[in-house]
Amino acid sequence: MRNHYPDKPKRVYFFGTCLIDMSYPEAGMAGIRLIRREGVGVIFPQAQSCCGQPAYNSGFPEEARAVARKQLRTFPADYPIVVPSGSCAGMMKVHYPHLFEGDPEYDAACRFSDRVFELTEFLVHVLKVRLEDRGEPVTVTWHSSCHALREMGVTEDSKRLIRQLKNVTLKELERENECCGFGGTFSVKQPEISAAMVADKVADVRGTGASRLIGGDCGCLMNITGAMGKKSVPVTGQHIAEFIWERTNG
Repeated sequence: MRNHYPDKPKRVYFFGTCLIDMSYPEAGMAGIRLIRREGVGVIFPQAQSCCGQPAYNSGFPEEARAVARKQLRTFPADYPIVVPSGSCAGMMKVHYPHLFEGDPEYDAACRFSDRVFELTEFLVHVLKVRLEDRGEPVTVTWHSSCHALREMGVTEDSKRLIRQLKNVTLKELERENECCGFGGTFSVKQPEISAAMVADKVADVRGTGASRLIGGDCGCLMNITGAMGKKSVPVTGQHIAEFIWERTNG
């Protein structure tokens, strides 16, 4: 069930994610600017860290709980927690309650998870943004991470924002529901399978004729754009927050 804030909140927390912090800071800043442009204050707690998903997916629940517990304490006020990643949002919204079952902080984890929104979900359903496209005509395609698609269910929210941009043509992937092969530690543990999967994804991207690949998860973007770079595929990868800000600012 989707979370509801009946009125536009005055403030939100922004959870930056590890990959945005280390590799895609421009995507994080664009997400913050999009929220602020709607008149909402953004708080970025400096003590935030990883959501705990790498440890959780690797079979280390105690370690994941320790990381998650820090997040529970770092976002204490009753503000929405906006996450520019379906993967991290899925971990905190879907898996935190399971992770803390039987733990004294179970109720706190449930309250925390109930405040979590993926960025495009928040822009569409809470802020109800209306975008004015200021860019030149361009054809793009969209890749959804597995968690955004299957756990958060926000793929259509992302596409809805793209379709608001009048000079943007969205060509959908034929095999959109397939994983790109990243899967965090999966790409390290199963490199041959991962490479075959991303090769299929690159072929699908090329088949659209798009000049830009838009995504909502930096892990997928890093994986696909890296593979496209090795094959000299002339397609640029970009996080949806940065793409929207670029098209609508100024």
